[in-house]
Amino acid sequence: MAKDLVCGMDVDEKTAQHKSEYEGNTYYFCCPGCKSKFDKEPEKYISGAGEHSGHHHH
Repeated sequence: MAKDLVCGMDVDEKTAQHKSEYEGNTYYFCCPGCKSKFDKEPEKYISGAGEHSGHHHH
């Protein structure tokens, strides 16, 4: 399973209809809205500063 970095949902890579490639990695999303948010600001979500994460991972 992959995690939708925008909303935090688990997404199955095999059935995911929404995905983006960024810097050689593929990211999966549950809906087009999450994908478009990611496409606008990929760094924000990859660094873990998404809307739903209140803590940082070191």
